[in-house]
Amino acid sequence: MNIQKMLKQMQRMQADMAQTQQDLASKTVEAAAGGGRVTVTANGSQEITSIKIAKEVVDPDDVEMLQDLVLTAVQQALSKSKELAAGEMGKITQGMGLPPGMGF
Repeated sequence: MNIQKMLKQMQRMQADMAQTQQDLASKTVEAAAGGGRVTVTANGSQEITSIKIAKEVVDPDDVEMLQDLVLTAVQQALSKSKELAAGEMGKITQGMGLPPGMGF
C-alpha cells in the first residue's frame, strides 16, 4: 500500500472531520416530553441550547413531575444529537475500510 496516498487520505479525513464538527454545532435537534409541554433543543455538539416549559406544567405541589419531564426531554435531545453526529461522522469514514465506532 502506498504510504503517501494513505497519509493524504488521513489528512483529508481529518480536515473533513473538523469541518463536520464545526457544521454540527449549527445543526439542531428537538425533543419533547409531557405531550410537548417541555421542549429541549440541542445542537450537534451535544450542547443544550434551549429549554421551553409551558406554564400549565409548572405546579409547585408537583415539582417532581416537572423534573422528570425536563430530564426526559434533555435525555431525548442529547440522544438525537448523538445520532445526528454519528451519522454525519459516519459519512466521512464510509468507504475508507475503517471499523465502525472508531471513537468518532
